[in-house]
Amino acid sequence: MLKAQVFTLYPEVFPGPLTKGLYGKALANKLWDLSVINIRDSATDKHKTVDDTPYGGGSGMLLKADVLANSLDQNVKKGERIFYLSPKGKKFDHKLAQDLSKEKSISIICGHFEGVDERVLSTRNIEEISIGDYVLSGGETAALVVLDSVIRFLPGVLGNDKSSIDETFENGLLEYPQYTKPQIWEKKSVPKVLLSGDHSKIKDWRLSQSEAITRDRRPDLWQKYKKN
Repeated sequence: MLKAQVFTLYPEVFPGPLTKGLYGKALANKLWDLSVINIRDSATDKHKTVDDTPYGGGSGMLLKADVLANSLDQNVKKGERIFYLSPKGKKFDHKLAQDLSKEKSISIICGHFEGVDERVLSTRNIEEISIGDYVLSGGETAALVVLDSVIRFLPGVLGNDKSSIDETFENGLLEYPQYTKPQIWEKKSVPKVLLSGDHSKIKDWRLSQSEAITRDRRPDLWQKYKKN
């Protein structure tokens, strides 16, 4: 079972959509577990202050090192991986999601304001990850993205365990087009090869479609695919 911990100033956001569908069933069946920690609970002054102005000037506020460190130290065991969601971080991708699904425990820090004091990142061996080159108001939505991507790889979560094998990014390509009934819709028919029953031809067609779509829409992925 994967134990996930989220450190946030807005605990009411969680578990949110992760209680729905297959993920919700998996949570109820204890295939994974979620603990939500309110960072503010570790503030020591009467006002529960969690942020302050940055040394050297500048706009915005920073999460205080002592408050965040206290929260982490009370809830994270030695050796467990901690991640801070940051635009400066390593790009979060399909492979990293797979790797994290094999961990026994992961902790995710949802940042706010202008970030966190650098000292807590270095002293607690916190890994920074980014879900993309854009800025969000806080790390909560990013944390949900990371958890959504990781949980799907846990054994028994998906209704069909093969669902995670033949999909976008699994082989370095974007997924091929998919079709279902009705066979003819608005005068458009399903490609004949999918009706042929010839699994070899269907496999070749799907690969060619994936290659064409990737080449057209994601040249960066296409270049990596060609090198492998």
